[in-house]
Order: sequence, then C-alpha cells, then structure tokens
Amino acid sequence: MYRPDLSPVGDSLALSALVGALPLLTLFVLLGGLRLKAHWAGLAALGTSVVVAVWAYDMPVDLALLAGTEGAAFGLFPIMWIVLAALWVHQLTVTSGRFADLRRAFNLVSDDPRIQALIIAFCFGALLEALAGFGAPVAITGVMLLALGFSPVRAAVTVLVANTAPVAFGAIATPIITAGTLTDIDYADIGAYVGRQTPLLALFVPLLLVVLVDGVRGLRQTWPAAVVCGGAFAVAQFVSSNYISVELTDIVASLVALGAVVAFLRVWRPAEGERVREDLRVAAEREHREAGGSGPPPAEAQRAGAAEQAGTAGALSRGRILQAFVPYLVVIAVFSVAKLWDPAEEFLADSDVSVSWPGLDGEVLTATGEQSSTTVYVFPWLSSPGSLLVLCGILVAVVHRVRALDAVREFARTVLTLRWALLTVGSVLALAYVMNLSGQTITIGTWIAGAGAAFAFLSPLLGWLGTAVTGSDTSANALFATLQQTAAGEAGLDPTLLVAANTSGGVVGKMISPQNLTIAATAVGLLGNEAVLFRKTIGWSVLLLLTLCLLVLLQSHVLAWMLP
Repeated sequence: MYRPDLSPVGDSLALSALVGALPLLTLFVLLGGLRLKAHWAGLAALGTSVVVAVWAYDMPVDLALLAGTEGAAFGLFPIMWIVLAALWVHQLTVTSGRFADLRRAFNLVSDDPRIQALIIAFCFGALLEALAGFGAPVAITGVMLLALGFSPVRAAVTVLVANTAPVAFGAIATPIITAGTLTDIDYADIGAYVGRQTPLLALFVPLLLVVLVDGVRGLRQTWPAAVVCGGAFAVAQFVSSNYISVELTDIVASLVALGAVVAFLRVWRPAEGERVREDLRVAAEREHREAGGSGPPPAEAQRAGAAEQAGTAGALSRGRILQAFVPYLVVIAVFSVAKLWDPAEEFLADSDVSVSWPGLDGEVLTATGEQSSTTVYVFPWLSSPGSLLVLCGILVAVVHRVRALDAVREFARTVLTLRWALLTVGSVLALAYVMNLSGQTITIGTWIAGAGAAFAFLSPLLGWLGTAVTGSDTSANALFATLQQTAAGEAGLDPTLLVAANTSGGVVGKMISPQNLTIAATAVGLLGNEAVLFRKTIGWSVLLLLTLCLLVLLQSHVLAWMLP
C-alpha cells in the first residue's frame, strides 16, 4: 500500500512544501501570469502534479493516474452536471420568451437605476448564482443592466461586485458540497459556519452597489432600501444555512431579499431617479465615444431580444409575471420536497451508488496510516442536485410549452457552450485528487500550520487566491479544503472553521478572477478591456477580504460564541 511521506525531499518540510506546491504554482503562473486558457492551464498543472507525485513522493504511476481519473469523474458528475442542468433550465426560459417577461417585471417594480441594481444585480443575480453559478449571473444580469441604460463599465462593475455574498452557496451549494466530500466533514456543518460569515458581506454589498451606480449622493438617497435588501438577505442566508437547507440557502435568501425590497418600495421611494437615469445615459454615450463605437450585442442579449420580440408583445399581465417566475418556483418546490421531506430525502440517498475505484481503493493510506476513504466514489445519479434540476427543466418545458425537440436542442447547445468549462473543472478536480492522495496537500498544510494561531487570519486568503485564479469557489475548495483541514489540525484550530473560511474567502475573489472579468466584459461589449474592470474592482475585493480575515481570526478566539 502507498503511504504519503510528509517530508519526501531531503527530510526538509519547507523544501518538500515548495516541491508539493509546484502544481499550484504552475496553475497560477499559466493562468494569471501568462494568461493561458483555463483548461490548458488546468491540464498542465495536472500533469505537473502527477510528475511530482511519482518523482518526489514515490507514488506508483498507476495510482497517481487513477487518482486523477477519480477526481475528473467527480468534477464531471456531480459538479458540472449541476451547472449543465441549471443553465439548461435558464435557456428554456429564454427560448419560451418568459425571461424577457421577467426583465420587464423587474422594471415595473422601480425605474430608479439604483433600485434596479439592487433588484437585478444583487437579488436576481443571487438567485441565478444559486441555480447555476460559474459566471452565469454576471453574464445575464450584466446584459439586463445594459438594456436598462447602464453604461458598459458601470454595468459590468456593478454585477461583478454584486456577485459576492451568494457565491459560497452557489450552484445548489456546490462549493460547500465539494469541500465536505474532500475533507469528510459534513457539508451541512461547513454550510452552517459559512452562514455565520458571508451574511456580514451581504449587509454591506448593497450599499456598495448604490455607491457604484450613483456615488455618495446615491448612498444618502437610497441607503434605506440598500439596508433592507442586505439585511433581509443576511438574515435569510443565516437562517436557511443553519436551520433549513444548505442547498436552498441562496434561493431562500434571494427571494426573501427581493420580497423585502418590493414591499419596502410600497411605502418608500428614492428621490432623483430621473437625474440618475440621465447621468447613466451621458456616461454610456461618453464610453461609446471613447471606445470608438461598440460591436454587436452579445449572443445572450440577441437571443433574449429575439425571444422578447417573438413571444412577449403586449401588456405584462399578472399571469405573465407569474409564468416568468414559474421556473424558480418549480425549483424551490422540487428541492424543498427532496431536501426537507424525510421520506423523499431517504429515498434519494438510498439510490446513491458507492464505487470502490478500480485499482485505487484499498491501495492508498493517509499520512497517519489509516485507510483512505477518498478512493470510494459516490455516484448520486438520482439524488444529485443536477438530476433534480433536470426534472425541474422537464416540468418548466411542459408549463412553458417548449417543444421536446427544442428542449433537447437547448440541452445540446448548453453542453457545447460548457465544453471547455467541463474540461477545466475536470482537470482541476483531478489535480486536487492527485495532490491530496499523494500527500502534496498535506505537506503544504503542515508547513503553513507553522504560523500557528495566526493562520486563522490568513485562511480566507487562500480561498480568495484560489477563486481569483480559477474563477470558481468550487475549484478553490478542491485545491485548498484539505490543506485548510490539515493546517487547522496542526495549529490546534477548528478544521470546519478554516474550511468554511476558505469558502468565504473565495466569494470576494471571484470579482477579480480573469474568467469572471472576461465573462462580464463579453456580456456588455467590453471584450479586451478586462484590465479596466480589474482596476475598478480590486480595491473592493481586497477591502472585503480583509474584513473576512479579521472576522475569522476573531471567530477562532474572541468570537467563538458565534459558531455552531
């Protein structure tokens, strides 16, 4: 049997950690420095991890390769299966024309751009993050704000900053589920910890959005709505993650926040909405002139616009508004039954198939000499959130009268759209499994744990860095969750707290990730100007990161009473 050696290089833990970190350094340099495409960078880092495992850690070649195949399988199913199904559900709403109705419905709530930023970028963006994640909220809400008169830069920066607090629970809590799978910590416990960290961000992000749209004057005029929005989201996120369902957390929080803002606007309205619209119009014209004219609208906007012209003419009745929200009501209903009704939850859990990975299971020990449980792959063919979302998609297609052939075509188109993302996530998860089973991650974690109690302050930094480089909080957890767990054990800290901190730190790194910047720039017609968006978001990202670092440090000692 193979057992990892914590110090395989010259019996030096520091040198061994440096060698063990070579795959991560390869990923960061290729992706962040040389700007290689994420899937090629991921494959190169995977190859490096196999070489390090075999050369430095004396792991048999066949075991290293098999570890990579199991990680890739987990990356494709259930992780990317969730993303694929979620985006398919969204595309069905676009095809049916109901998504255009949804855009018009939001405009009926308020025509004030500052309020629209709260409703669309924050509330609806959080709902999209809950269902899909992986850049979908930034692309979709960016197009919507652009259509409402926002200048391209302001629209992009607004949606990038808004896409923070919900990220940890995005794609039906995929980042948290991934962390739980890799660390053998119950993901419900991790979610409960995260639910006592990210709500703090939710309190402030709506206030930042108002400042981004209309400066300090806008903050003075619309802070009540921003406080209501952020407060409602924060409370709902805390309650759902701790007492209802980790998977449903962002769905519940986004809808509660949306309902709170709509209700609040019945008794309160901000001033100078017309002035803000005019300011945005002038800014949009100025950006257009400076850019020398814009190119054609992004494909998503074209398709949404075509659907609006084809099927949504006429008055927007209550019935049509209800139809626009049907997909999200269906998702809530299906997941509520699956996750909150015990007989259904037990039935789905019993359908999971455990597969002892051929040639790997029983051949790998942990650093402590125990049998590794990571070599058993669980195939949740029915209980996976992705499978539940496919059921939701079928129901949505029936309700919206989408022809079966059109629904199948949309599914195939979604697979084609995600082809490189599938390769990226598969390679990153394969990398994580090779590093974890060979001992590279444990070596790095043991060395970092030398920082002692101070590591609690640095913990969110790893999640921030991982998400900033890979564009995914899920990938950041795949890379660093086990490392955080190991470092916590060595430093005498709560492992669940640091794994949660990795997740929470990742949410504020997403706004500066090259992947997300490119998605935002493409959505609003600024492709090639990602550096502009980076300069306008990096300050906010660092500020929110420092806030989280301080919070986690305090939670590890002074504020331990905040934790479950």
